[in-house]
Amino acid sequence: MNDPELTISAPMRRLWLLLLVSFACSGSGQSEANRRGVGAACTMGSDCTETGQACLTAFKGGYCGVAGCLHDTDCPEGSACVIDDNQSNYCFLICNTKSDCNLHRSADDESDCTSSLTFVDGTMNRKVCRPPNSGTADAAAI
Repeated sequence: MNDPELTISAPMRRLWLLLLVSFACSGSGQSEANRRGVGAACTMGSDCTETGQACLTAFKGGYCGVAGCLHDTDCPEGSACVIDDNQSNYCFLICNTKSDCNLHRSADDESDCTSSLTFVDGTMNRKVCRPPNSGTADAAAI
């Protein structure tokens, strides 16, 4: 029994499917690392909600992340292990543009999206969010 009022044409089905897929994939537009707080501003370790993250106070405004990584596999998905200018390894948020870096940071403490750091496992055409230095020698606040 085909009710003509309930029959949807093939083009209309494709349109609905496209809209459904677009809606499902749009989400918040954040990477897994961003949802897990990598790169967020902080003042103390308890500001970083993900297990294994610390508030890296060597960076202005703090930076929720992982210090001492050896490979990308040590980092939350959506972040990469890099050797910073201070010769320490960190998991920094992967970005395409500067706006990707600052969802959880104030304008005074903005990170830049850069490919100029050394990627431990290779650049692979990636860039990461590099926050400004704080001017302190402390690497992390627990």
